[in-house]
Amino acid sequence: MGVNPTNACRKERGNVIDIFWEPKSPMALTIGSLGRGGAMRILIAGADGQLGRAVARRAVLGGHVVVPMSRTALDVGSIDAAALIAAAAPDVVINAAAMTDVDGCESDIDAAYRINALGARNVALGAALADAVLVQVSTDYVFDGESSEPYWEFDAANPIGVYGASKLAGELEVRSVMRRAFIVRTAWLYGLGGRGFVSKILDLAAARDEISVVDNEFGSPTFCDDLADSILDLIDTGAFGTYHLVNEGWCSRFEFARAILEVAGQDHVVVRPIDYFERAAKPPAFSPLRNFCGAELGIRLPPWRAGLERYFERRSEGVDIAQRPISD
Repeated sequence: MGVNPTNACRKERGNVIDIFWEPKSPMALTIGSLGRGGAMRILIAGADGQLGRAVARRAVLGGHVVVPMSRTALDVGSIDAAALIAAAAPDVVINAAAMTDVDGCESDIDAAYRINALGARNVALGAALADAVLVQVSTDYVFDGESSEPYWEFDAANPIGVYGASKLAGELEVRSVMRRAFIVRTAWLYGLGGRGFVSKILDLAAARDEISVVDNEFGSPTFCDDLADSILDLIDTGAFGTYHLVNEGWCSRFEFARAILEVAGQDHVVVRPIDYFERAAKPPAFSPLRNFCGAELGIRLPPWRAGLERYFERRSEGVDIAQRPISD
């Protein structure tokens, strides 16, 4: 199976950005050209997900060359993924591919570990073969939620479910393979074109005058565009290690739902707090992340409320990455 690395071109039409992909033969830059604002050739695994799409869009706007690999084009759970990644000759590999269906992970443990753990290793092997830098995206679910303060990068991981355990296993696999790697833990992601908590709340509000949301689960809501920008800034530092990158601050799911409706102009919909919602997986009750290591490098994400407001601004402008780039 061959790989067609691609070159990104941008055409602006009003506030909408269309991105087209043209064939480009593999050509790796030297590591000396990475950082300090240099153009990079970035391969994105899971480029059809909400984070992958955000990274692709923000990277192209930053003047980088993007090689987007959808989940069907690059099966990270297969050892063949390593050769495919190496053949694309990237400078940087960002692994945004994951099984993020937290409840589904509980019912299909093999699939969770195949994608989240073995997949992370295969992507790391590919990055190593290409002599590329790796960014492995991880999650707040690696923690048990028993803390009373936001988790630092140095706190011990102790996942309480299959999703968190499989993602932690992925972190360990990356560390065993790669030295030049960033592990980026994030939380409560939402993005343009995504199907996360924000879109679910909006869908419920469109159908009902009253919705119920748990008020005993706390975390750090994070806008994918803000995370994408911070990942690109982090790569530029060359300071490999583990980072917590989330929008500043934290709130409950209930508070987040109310903020979503307020910013969306739908605060007439009543949000009722509840303390239990039946589901297969038990999420960590308190899992806000503290961005200590990134902040020491000058990398800070805006407050979560500001991120939410920017999401709605870009959503209303129709800013999104076109479906066309993600090809099989």
